Amino acid sequence: MKFFGFKGGVHPPENKIETQNQLIQRLAAPKMVFIPLLQHIGVPLLSSVKIGERVLKGQMIGDSDAFLSVPIHSTVSGIVKKIEKLPFPLMGVVETIVIENDLQDEWVDLKKIENWKELSKEDLLKVIRSKGIVGLGGAAFPTHIKLNPPKDVKIDTLLLNGAECEPYLNSDNRVMIEEPLKVIEGIKIMMHILNVDSAVIGIEDNKEEAIEVMKKAILGTSIKVMPLKTMYPQGGEKSLIKAILNKEVPSGKLPSSVGVVVNNTTTAAAIYDAVVNGLPLIDKVITVAGKAIREPKNLRVLIGTQISEVLENCGYNEEEVKKLVMGGPMMGMAQLTLEVPVIKGTSGILALTKEETNYCKPKACIGCGKCVDACPMSLEPVMYARLAEFSEWEKMAKYHLMDCIECGSCSYICPSNRPLTEAIKIGKAKLRSMKK
Repeated sequence: MKFFGFKGGVHPPENKIETQNQLIQRLAAPKMVFIPLLQHIGVPLLSSVKIGERVLKGQMIGDSDAFLSVPIHSTVSGIVKKIEKLPFPLMGVVETIVIENDLQDEWVDLKKIENWKELSKEDLLKVIRSKGIVGLGGAAFPTHIKLNPPKDVKIDTLLLNGAECEPYLNSDNRVMIEEPLKVIEGIKIMMHILNVDSAVIGIEDNKEEAIEVMKKAILGTSIKVMPLKTMYPQGGEKSLIKAILNKEVPSGKLPSSVGVVVNNTTTAAAIYDAVVNGLPLIDKVITVAGKAIREPKNLRVLIGTQISEVLENCGYNEEEVKKLVMGGPMMGMAQLTLEVPVIKGTSGILALTKEETNYCKPKACIGCGKCVDACPMSLEPVMYARLAEFSEWEKMAKYHLMDCIECGSCSYICPSNRPLTEAIKIGKAKLRSMKK
């Protein structure tokens, strides 16, 4: 296949070398888990357990009848101690189920499927939803919805995002290297559901081992591997579609409008485990890195584990850290406290020093246009910042503000250190509140 590339983008320091060759280690289960009732794009869930109740590992403990939702499951066996609003890693507080681990590791009965090809599309989608599967690339969009486009929409290609373009992060990379057969079987399940013959795995060319492993794993299948130029944000859905298929998703439209569904390679592995092994999504592979970490690692961590426990396992140096980030440095969320849990959308925990954050005070815009050149969505970040200063929120919408993927390329490249992405996020929040 031909590599077409995409417009704009930046190339920040990769900072992946410390963990790219480290095997995934499993972090021991904590004494307490804190499981928020909101871990996906959509509405919060309702608890289906009560304080004092004993739950089993893998038991569904929260769900909703809303269209845009997936259930959550207990990640340990134990006693529900509290259900209350607690700090959430993506801002604010969220109703959270607190479970004390009884260390029995007693599982709920798991229904395994020996031959998933015998199941209908509808039955497979029900399984994927019931196991709480969401996009594990960071967005946490319910996977069963993405795999079920409207009947009048024709899908011809499934794209798998193995780019992992954010600096520091190596979780997707390690899953592809260590669990390739799960990834491939998960892709086959998705192809079956979508009724497509074409699937392409896009992997940045700085992940040579993953590319070679996946090429061997696809032998005898119709799946292809596409090495991609290392460029941020290569892993964005629309960037990936442009780079691999040379198709442009129209403003305000979804990838399905050009016949494409995009999913993450780690999500594919989770789909395999859900369908074949009956496993709900209760853990997550994350990268723990940054110069304030003495032992950077790739860890498989139970969802609900406090990041304080994760950091303690990796030699966290509290005196050196300047900024603690959940996710990558470009799109991740800075944390105010260590007492927040790992959730389904957590891809990494970064303990960054002053040297790594390199904070500089914003200066006046010099009109260089670098932010416009770097924008992968062909937008005008400088215009958003100017309009935000005067609270011209509706005018921001006229310049296609909602098409912004908040990748941070504009802020990264700005020589005046303008908080462009911050202005965009505020503008989006204002517009959403105006619609309510």
